[in-house]
Amino acid sequence: MAELSHNPYARSPNPSTRSYDSSSVSSATSPRPPSRYLGGLLGTSARPNAASSPQPLGMPPLPPVNQGFPLYGSVMRGESLPSAESVLGGQGPNHGHLPGTPGSQAQKRAYRQRRKDPSCDACRERKVKCDATETTSCSECSSRNVKCQFTKETNRRMSSIKQVQDLEKQVERMRRDNSHLRRTLEERDGHMDIDLDAGDRQPLQLPSIGSEPKPRKRLPPNPDLARARAKVRSFSKGIWKPPAQHRNPVAAVFDFPSSELPPQAVAERFVHYFCNSAHTMFPIIHMPTFQSMVDEMYRSHPPRASAASYSLFFAVLAAGSLFSPDPPTTTTFYRPAEFLESARKVMDPWNNNFNLDNARALVLITICLNEMNLKSAAWNWLGNAVRVAQDLGLYSESGSWSVIEGEMRRRTWWAIYILDRTMSTEMGHPFLIDDVDCDVSLPAAVDDQYLREGGTLVPNGAEPLTHSLLAVIHVVRSYTALIKALENPVVSTTQLSTFDTHFKKCLSTFPPACDPASTVALAPHFLAPLAYLFHARLLLHRQNLSPNCPPDVRLAAVESCNHVALETASLISRTKSAADGATALLTGHIFRSTLFLLLTGYVDHATTCIRALAAIDARRDITLSCGRFLGFFVATLGAKRTEYASYLSHRSSIDQSALLMSLARDEELLVYVSADVQASPNRSWLWSFHDRDAAPAKTGIASQGQNGSNENGLFSSEQRTGLNEEERREWGGWARLESMVRSIVSANASWTPMSHPPATASSQIKSESPIAKVDLPRLSEASRYAVGHGGDVGPPVGNGGAERIRIANII
Repeated sequence: MAELSHNPYARSPNPSTRSYDSSSVSSATSPRPPSRYLGGLLGTSARPNAASSPQPLGMPPLPPVNQGFPLYGSVMRGESLPSAESVLGGQGPNHGHLPGTPGSQAQKRAYRQRRKDPSCDACRERKVKCDATETTSCSECSSRNVKCQFTKETNRRMSSIKQVQDLEKQVERMRRDNSHLRRTLEERDGHMDIDLDAGDRQPLQLPSIGSEPKPRKRLPPNPDLARARAKVRSFSKGIWKPPAQHRNPVAAVFDFPSSELPPQAVAERFVHYFCNSAHTMFPIIHMPTFQSMVDEMYRSHPPRASAASYSLFFAVLAAGSLFSPDPPTTTTFYRPAEFLESARKVMDPWNNNFNLDNARALVLITICLNEMNLKSAAWNWLGNAVRVAQDLGLYSESGSWSVIEGEMRRRTWWAIYILDRTMSTEMGHPFLIDDVDCDVSLPAAVDDQYLREGGTLVPNGAEPLTHSLLAVIHVVRSYTALIKALENPVVSTTQLSTFDTHFKKCLSTFPPACDPASTVALAPHFLAPLAYLFHARLLLHRQNLSPNCPPDVRLAAVESCNHVALETASLISRTKSAADGATALLTGHIFRSTLFLLLTGYVDHATTCIRALAAIDARRDITLSCGRFLGFFVATLGAKRTEYASYLSHRSSIDQSALLMSLARDEELLVYVSADVQASPNRSWLWSFHDRDAAPAKTGIASQGQNGSNENGLFSSEQRTGLNEEERREWGGWARLESMVRSIVSANASWTPMSHPPATASSQIKSESPIAKVDLPRLSEASRYAVGHGGDVGPPVGNGGAERIRIANII
């Protein structure tokens, strides 16, 4: 990159990939005869050491025209290619002979006999005897791995070793200069994505908390070109579109089917639910303006709103119904799907003139599909949202907009950015948005009621900011560096420390009650935005569970993930009801945390997380699948505990620390606790990506509903939960899961937990890795399986979660 930016000369179209030898290197003092591009092909005698000519792109380099007939040993070693003369020179009795045949040897002998000096170039300069023959190189050249070459101009020729040394010094000097230029550019222009050598790699560069994206440099408008602007706007129609702020609004001509509006009281209720849930994280709608639009819809007959406004209205109702506090029933299960169908029907699939409502409707539909566990569908709609937003120029801080519209544009873009980064990390897909393309400012820390067309007006003594969009942005902006770090087989201690420091800064942007060390009650709506932070921390440390890591690094990764899980359980225990406003991301994070807490023996904390999942239950479609997997994991963990305990009892008295250490190193259990890492084609170590497993029996989930007929995925319980009716029924429920967890402790109630085991208990694995230990409590230093004791976590969530109606009962 540095070469492209600073080298004033054009790069050679044919970069050499051949190794250095006496025929392919030269120095400033070496004679350079003029090159004859076609000399060898036409049979003319080219001067020795003539520089090779450039070749067209995509074409392998041709042999030097002065090469003549190579020695047989050189050909067999692949050091050179046959010359053009040997290919095209058909005169004489030796035409068509391969090197090494009698005919070719006769030609070489004739060439050798014409020499006055029988020594090769290197032996002549070293003044040693040359024992080269017609078919083999001399011993001196063979020992130094250079070509044994005979030329006529040897008096002024430098030694090949000196030439190589000279070139190596030049390369090293250029490498140092390039490194200096890279550092200078980074200090002047900020972070640049430059491919550095291993010795030049810089530490991770994470965005500063609250820093604005780097603005692009744009040309100022020329006031003398007003006439040209008017002409271009008129005559460019049908050819290209001006920037978004200079486009003329186009009236909607799509004759959309008029969906029946729900009763206004019902709509107001779901809009209220939306404001208290999804809007607190993604405030992309100016609620006073939106409420005025809704009132106008119900006043006018027929409605006068555009198709985009109708689509946005139904998308808001769908999101509000998903986060409804009403008890789960069959009606609550189908209601979001019905609203989403209404939002889709009023969309013009061939629309060519988008507005902000189109983008916002797509964002809310993506959020709803993700919450309904239709992740591939959500990923598809997110791609549409990204393209519409880019068409509207939301990624660019350009143009003048009204205060409200400008702020909503920024919030909409950052909401799309958050969805792109979060869904990419969860699904293992590449990002759709590149950071270098975005220079839009961060949203303002102002609530909707203080945003007016005349500006922002926040009165003295106003309540603190209600939405958490800014705090989530600070976390998600680090996902770019996080994914790059996860591309390495092992995340180094330096990188872990850098990320942990950054995540602590991100945590400081949340209210003080969100600190895991706090003891005050935590409002439920803070758990969903905190999930973005804790999810990133778990992803970071979970990477080192891979078999690519040394044993002690894998053990440290288990401890670090367990530390994140303990803090998650602490936050949940201080929340009155984790189900209020719970998102699919939060549900998935609680599930992953529970796996680590069970593996490391923190039963009370794991029970707290299980009760939170039971309270969420049918509100999020992924929860049932999480509970079923946990039931399987607890059964497997119990069998493994019995197996290891039996083995350890034959050796000595059962040591609980040794048992926990054995479980934490079990390869099968590590696969299970790594969970969705095994869904990544680049980081999974469970599947073989070269061989295909036998196809499982068809269950009908992909194409058929419960009655065997094609069914819309929005209304299919099999697609939304991933389970058929038999699988939903057989797992047993949350009460049975909690009982299974408690039975693990009851089976070993006679064991005495070791609060302070010997020092050797946690150092049974020796490490040869330079990665230092993570500064966290070791697995053997904490008391576990203490049923009924609060420990460092507060009282668990209420017991009402187990009695909630499950999806198996409402479908």
